[in-house]
Amino acid sequence: MPHCKPRPDATTTQQIVGACPHDCPDTCSLLTTVDNGVAVRVQGNPAHPHTDGALCTKVSRYAERSYHPERILQPLKRVGPKGSGQFEPVSWRAALSDIAARLQAIATRDPQAILPYSYAGTMGLVQGESIAARFFHKLGASQLERTICAAAGGEALVQTLGGKLGMRLEFFAEAKLILIWGSNSIASNLHFWRYANQAKRQGAKLICIDPRRSETADKCHEHLALLPGTDGALALALMHELIRNDWLDHDYLTRHTLGWEQLRERALSWSPERAAQVCGIEAAQIRALARDYGACVASGEPSAIRMNYGLQRVHGGGNAVRLIASLPALTGAWRQRAGGMLLSSSGAFPVQRHALQRPDLLAGRTPRSINMSTIGNDLLRPASAEFGPAIEALMVYNSNPVAVAPESGKVVQGFAREDLFTVVLEHFQTDTADYADYILPATTQLEHWDVHSSYGHTDVLLNRPAVTPLGQTKPNTQIFRELAAQMGFDDPCFADDDEALCRMAYGDAVDFDTLLAQGFATLVTPEAPFAQGGFPTPSGRCEFFSQRLADRGLDGLPDYVPNHEAAGSTSLYPLAMISPPARNFLNSSFVNVKSLRDIEGEPLLEMHPQDAAARQLPDGATVRVFNARGEHHCRVHISHRARPGVVHGLGIWWRKLGMDGTNVNQLTSQRLTDLGHGPTFYDCLVEVQGVAAPHHAE
Repeated sequence: MPHCKPRPDATTTQQIVGACPHDCPDTCSLLTTVDNGVAVRVQGNPAHPHTDGALCTKVSRYAERSYHPERILQPLKRVGPKGSGQFEPVSWRAALSDIAARLQAIATRDPQAILPYSYAGTMGLVQGESIAARFFHKLGASQLERTICAAAGGEALVQTLGGKLGMRLEFFAEAKLILIWGSNSIASNLHFWRYANQAKRQGAKLICIDPRRSETADKCHEHLALLPGTDGALALALMHELIRNDWLDHDYLTRHTLGWEQLRERALSWSPERAAQVCGIEAAQIRALARDYGACVASGEPSAIRMNYGLQRVHGGGNAVRLIASLPALTGAWRQRAGGMLLSSSGAFPVQRHALQRPDLLAGRTPRSINMSTIGNDLLRPASAEFGPAIEALMVYNSNPVAVAPESGKVVQGFAREDLFTVVLEHFQTDTADYADYILPATTQLEHWDVHSSYGHTDVLLNRPAVTPLGQTKPNTQIFRELAAQMGFDDPCFADDDEALCRMAYGDAVDFDTLLAQGFATLVTPEAPFAQGGFPTPSGRCEFFSQRLADRGLDGLPDYVPNHEAAGSTSLYPLAMISPPARNFLNSSFVNVKSLRDIEGEPLLEMHPQDAAARQLPDGATVRVFNARGEHHCRVHISHRARPGVVHGLGIWWRKLGMDGTNVNQLTSQRLTDLGHGPTFYDCLVEVQGVAAPHHAE
């Protein structure tokens, strides 16, 4: 298949191979059809085995997003009050000159008063954190602790398995039992679902464990609707039953695990009855689940677990992932290539981050680190000996924190500070961009080079630009190159072009000619990574007990850790709220794509009929969802997708599109997880009341 560079004056139709940039485990290979310099279609690449020609509904509309009439195509400067969204066009020269001068003035006092804020608006290694990281290292700015998605689960895997590693995706098709734990795979991991369906057609049993009866739960043989944040208790009860019935691989436990006797003792205190009371399900369901999982030991058939990140967005999320990740070692499921577990495969990728990000530019400095999940509090902190300087400048790229960060009432307060200098690199005027002093127009994936890893499979993907950048848009890399030049940063590394950075990302570990030829390259990884042990932990074993955690004063053995806001702990806020993604959005991306927003309709709160009846709420009623942190108005959808006592605020809508100018993150807290300093979005209690009419923001 040809991969020639696009020419704006081309008179023939071309297909350019690229990669989906979005925060999804599938990392699809894309084919963009270009006609006379215009991208007219984006589709899945049939030559890439994991993509297999299929895309989710969201990314299939990527051309619509790139050519959106509201796309920002020139630099903008604020002319109204913060948050008013009032801007006027300005030249690149004027914008970058003023930005550089203002950053330099702050840096002269203390560069740590400057903070970058970015995450996974693009997962690309080049447009994500290459030249931008170099810029902030050279400047000596505060570092950002990027925790907002996967920090708790990621650290849990490192402490237990030694890295973010697991089964190879394609072998799920051969499993005889698949536990889909905390994942709505049909909506958020479509290509895994293809393999799971293949296994199902061959007789495999699929069990979904999720508080919500999702589209995936509908298609599974069984569904366990446990209370949010109780996954660790369920995992311990499964261990209890595996031990009691001797559904164990004793040889594997002896040779390839550490801390088994301690974990065994802890698990034996978790009877199905005890866990059922915590989880809000029946003890018989737990016994049946354990029987299905344990039966694979006796039969020699492979059992597999596919976790996703929803279950770790609670206080005890790290411990819960540690417990679930330990299960395959109890049964020896790792011995088979179709057995084991997968949460993330990102640890398999030999990314040359030091070369890309150049931390040596810090020149011995050790700037403070600020957690992106507590940005609401941190923007409001005054200077202090403990905190350091107040944050005076913020550069946001690849993220929309006003919409996606927790406890957004405080986030808005922080961004509304008139003395906070804010620059936002964006495609659209998002909630965050409304608070910018400058908006700088960035390219989309169709317009720049990038290279990608994945956290759902083990292929490296290359993205070629399919079309010339629209208007005055520039890649993130080029924006930071030009800003570095304005700041007088003349280090040769700022001259590295994007194709050179793509080559640098993997060095000699990946053949770049293969990437150029077909758009993807498959890493060479073991079919059954832990069949003979060989875990990349300090002991070389699956570490049920982590000395590294014990050395930090934490419990080295995983345990059930209750939610900060456990269901039933207060009568003021009796409902647990989770905020799973709406099927046609990805975080806050695609919310402004009209065809997708039309499918979603409007912000909704799913509620079980029993809870709605207790509050005399008819379907479609306008409701006030509230707790001590704030309130959010939306319509209620009465649905059996919700279990009693749990409501679902499907997200993440832009605040400005909400009924009262808020979204569900008005209610979430800035409390952190047990491991990894991650956010606790699904650890949130609320109450719901009907209101007479929609409340409009003033």
